[in-house]
Amino acid sequence: MTALAEDLRTVADGALAWVDAHRAGFALGEDALAVDGEVDLSWKPLGELAQVCATVTRLTGPADPLHARARGLLDFAWQETHEGELFLRLQRLEPFATYPLEVYAALASAGLRHPAFEQAADVVARTRGWRLTEQDPTRRLGVLRAEERCGVHSLGQAPPGLEQTWLGGLPEPWTFGRDAGYTLTHVVFHVSDWGCDAAAVPPVLVAYLTDWLPPWPDTCLEAGMWDLGGELLAVAAVVARTTGEDPPADAWQRLVAARGPAGEVPLDDRDLDDLAAVLAGARPDSPPARAAAGHRHGGQGVPA
Repeated sequence: MTALAEDLRTVADGALAWVDAHRAGFALGEDALAVDGEVDLSWKPLGELAQVCATVTRLTGPADPLHARARGLLDFAWQETHEGELFLRLQRLEPFATYPLEVYAALASAGLRHPAFEQAADVVARTRGWRLTEQDPTRRLGVLRAEERCGVHSLGQAPPGLEQTWLGGLPEPWTFGRDAGYTLTHVVFHVSDWGCDAAAVPPVLVAYLTDWLPPWPDTCLEAGMWDLGGELLAVAAVVARTTGEDPPADAWQRLVAARGPAGEVPLDDRDLDDLAAVLAGARPDSPPARAAAGHRHGGQGVPA
């Protein structure tokens, strides 16, 4: 194992171990179904936990301790939703909210499904009211991918509206900023199925990112923007799996050096650095292992 591979594994192991030790912080409270509930403090963290762990289980083998830990956290998240029953209750309370479908989609990608919720979501998704909900292009892409995961419809390799996102428009590289960085990372996550299907990223985007992505994580990490820097490293890992290049070692060394005593990286609740480590550690020639199977405002809470 190379030094970089050891660093990647160290970050991934430490991050998931920290999350596992603090899993109680992801538990849904009694206000999970409240109309004025804090989605960003309840469903959003649980959805992010589910998404990261679903990706880890798909990119690691069943015998890998990292896989087992991620699967245990997925089971925890599923139990917090009463094995999917809370999604159906949420859907009845807020039929045009998208966040229940998005959080559920992360769990469904790991084989955890609730047929009654999927049937109800399919009915709502066929209404004009659902299709005409106004969303920014990156957000819309995420909702469409969630629909696809839940069997509402299939997008194929060319999701609509991709060219209207910041990244899809191939902007001048000097216009990169914090907000653009986050939308860029999520476009890649949605298109690549959170790194599990790197080949799905259109060649024109791979070429653009190959040219212009390298300095962006360095800039963010030098500025102490660990969260955005970590997400950009996850994107770099997706691109590397497509091109066969090595992950950016220098940037990873900065991230390793920033870890706390318990293995955690001092980031906010959008922490995806463990996902970045798993993506970077997965070899391009190794097919991924498959799993066993804001405030509420207009129903548009963002889970991931």
